[in-house]
Amino acid sequence: MKEFVLGGARSGKSGYAQQQAIESGLQVIYFATATIGDAEMQARIERHRVERPSHWFLIEEPITLADTLKQNASVKHCILVDCLTLWLSNLLGLQDENRFQTERNKLFDVLPSLPGKIIFVSNETGLGIIPMGELTRRYCDEAGLLHQRLAQKCERVTFMVAGLPQKIKEPLIKP
Repeated sequence: MKEFVLGGARSGKSGYAQQQAIESGLQVIYFATATIGDAEMQARIERHRVERPSHWFLIEEPITLADTLKQNASVKHCILVDCLTLWLSNLLGLQDENRFQTERNKLFDVLPSLPGKIIFVSNETGLGIIPMGELTRRYCDEAGLLHQRLAQKCERVTFMVAGLPQKIKEPLIKP
């Protein structure tokens, strides 16, 4: 089962995804994509550490998400990836178009064959005005395209609004 949880900042998406991981009954592996770039991000990362169960395994993976998923996916695991928009930022920050395309395509290529439960969390950034800067516009465009492709490949898609899960896509047969 592949699940995609999408929402705005402070919409409750990480908490909801964590609850879904707990309810899976599987051993949880938390994939953190954030990197510490400043004190505020360091505080956010620390808050996320405190909020998640201490017995979960942690893998910090800012770039090679597909390869790391392939190495760790199992029918015995629930992998929680938080979050895809930070992963996207990391890739776009490399300023290597080939690497960005390669990593993104590898994710979509490997996703259907991965066993176990995988929950992806991402920020919806495309509901506001068009950003002024070129890089910010590209980021929003790439995030939107990433979200569209991922939503097609996942069996369940949930949009979080004010802490409330809005079911966008559900499997025909409940897992």
